[in-house]
Amino acid sequence: METSKQRETRAERARLELAAWWETSARDLPWRFGRTTPWGTLVSEVMSQQTQMSRVVPYWLAWMERWPDARSLAAAAKADVISAWGRLGYPRRALRLQECAQVVAEQYNNELPQTYDELVALPGIGDYTASAVLSFAFGKRIAVIDTNIRRVNTRAFEGTESLGGAASRAERELANELLPLDIRESVVWNESVMELGAVFCTAKAPLCDQCPIREQCLFYANGLPGLGQKRTRPRQRFKGTDRMVRGLVLQALRDSNGVALEYAQVQQLWKDQLQLDRCVASLDEDGLIEIGPDRSVSLPA
Repeated sequence: METSKQRETRAERARLELAAWWETSARDLPWRFGRTTPWGTLVSEVMSQQTQMSRVVPYWLAWMERWPDARSLAAAAKADVISAWGRLGYPRRALRLQECAQVVAEQYNNELPQTYDELVALPGIGDYTASAVLSFAFGKRIAVIDTNIRRVNTRAFEGTESLGGAASRAERELANELLPLDIRESVVWNESVMELGAVFCTAKAPLCDQCPIREQCLFYANGLPGLGQKRTRPRQRFKGTDRMVRGLVLQALRDSNGVALEYAQVQQLWKDQLQLDRCVASLDEDGLIEIGPDRSVSLPA
């Protein structure tokens, strides 16, 4: 069994190797390397939740050009915010981001707060986003724990597969144990481990032959035991789901250039009228659309 000293030695080698890899191989995303504000970092993190990074980039660029700070987003029309969110998915995030912007503009003079407790108190901001902003935007020493980081940590330093689901106490303790004491090194560690999990140490088909910390990885040494195993339920199919139908309604409204859709037009969007009505009602409940007295549908004012 590995001693604590041996584990720390292996972790230190991994830190050095990952830092070197990060400097030469990190993806050149527009919010990285000090090229955006803390608010821009927060926007990138919210947009990236459950969304592929390649899809996020054009939306983030357009969004930040239009609303470069919290105050400008806070003053925007809801319809414009929902339209600009486009096909990023989970459009409720757009309105929560605007609610967050309103609090930042009104209570923090348009500047993001720099403490964990203040950040998680903002609308729509949870543990991961708060920690990511503190680390990536403000350069603070804090463990950032997302799916990619948990997978790399568990595989490399425990030698087992990360099973998904909510972060366990053991996974949080491991992340804090591995976090370098040096502040700058801790930021690079968070960035590089997350990047490694996104591009090499993927869930189903890790590129072990290209991995910069392969020699330090217990999972690789053990023969990739349980690769791809998960504790979570299989991902729900998208076609035909309520989420898909809600998306059809919102896209039709975006395409209408601000003109309300008559109920007869909405009915043509989906053949299952019971499901369609249920989805329209849920969009109304979420504040993503408004239903007129004549049952016409529009984006909120």
